Amino acid sequence: MADIQGTYDRLFIAVPNALADMLDAGDAGGSVAVFVDGEPVVDVWGGFTDADRTVPWERDTIVNVFSVTKTMTALCALVLIDRGELDPDAPVARYWPEFAAEGKEKVLLRHLLSHTAGLPDWDGPVDELYDWPAATSRLAARTTRWEPGTAAGYHSLTQGFLVGEVVRRVTGRSVGDFLAAEVTGPLGADFHIGLPPEHDHRAAPSIPPAGKDEDYSASAPGNPTGSEAGNGVRVRDGNSTAWRRAQIPAASGYGNARSVALVQSVLARGGEVGGVRLLSRAGCDRAFEEQFDGDDRVLGMPMRWGLGYGLFGTTYGWGGWGGSLMMLEPDSRMVVAYVTNQMREPAEDTRGMEIVTAAYEGLQGLRP
Repeated sequence: MADIQGTYDRLFIAVPNALADMLDAGDAGGSVAVFVDGEPVVDVWGGFTDADRTVPWERDTIVNVFSVTKTMTALCALVLIDRGELDPDAPVARYWPEFAAEGKEKVLLRHLLSHTAGLPDWDGPVDELYDWPAATSRLAARTTRWEPGTAAGYHSLTQGFLVGEVVRRVTGRSVGDFLAAEVTGPLGADFHIGLPPEHDHRAAPSIPPAGKDEDYSASAPGNPTGSEAGNGVRVRDGNSTAWRRAQIPAASGYGNARSVALVQSVLARGGEVGGVRLLSRAGCDRAFEEQFDGDDRVLGMPMRWGLGYGLFGTTYGWGGWGGSLMMLEPDSRMVVAYVTNQMREPAEDTRGMEIVTAAYEGLQGLRP
């Protein structure tokens, strides 16, 4: 069995065992954390950071979690909404006047957060993702594909720029800077949007699925032949220095399972973790108010969207390209986070849900 490092409550032994099984099955490396009531009951890691299996995965190894980053960007917006600095029912153009171009005056902030704004496509070159003014100007000049709020289509890359520019216009700070100052800094969480060079040595590169090389590109799990959900991003792009440095708030966040679970425990605990309050209870509940229920035009499958989070029964969260996943359940005050450098094909990847299922086994033991 693969060597698993870290700590865990014996009730949750199924979680490290699940990670070990994945590593034994051929995965390179990963980490898992389960927080209950803001405290870690699982914090484990194992495997290697490189495809050649020569560099061990360490406690402070971080990895690009791709679209799990969206939950961090959404949390920044929710904090500002809770403070009264943003209004989810306000037109985006109130904060970003140039956005009103091409008839977008009726696009609301809540539409950006719930993938219903009608701007799912990134039609620019990958290199432009690293240029914030160019990327946001491109989106401001676009026309919506549908009437905002009437349909949903996963905004794979565009959501982060759209929400992020609103955050920047209101606070004067980028999403990455706001996250560091107002969220991860106070919580002591090791998560970054826009990775400084001093952290490069501990960032594990993404490894393509078996049989694929670094030209492997993103696609939607329900629409593997389409390109809209991935917009042409390749593994080699995600592993580039330019990607790490850039703030792509829908896809370029770096962290480990511990940091993801810690930050998202804010929502699982009604807005407060470790004596740090970021949101009111009402502010937390707002994240889980259903904004859309139906077929997602890009993902090609039924989806329920809240304000920045996918809604799945009583649980909420989202996953990232390659397999990383975050799930939280306010009723149990539990957050499960799994991050990995080993990609699998979306249609064949059940690892995140296997970890969640294992966590629920432990949760049953905690309940009277």
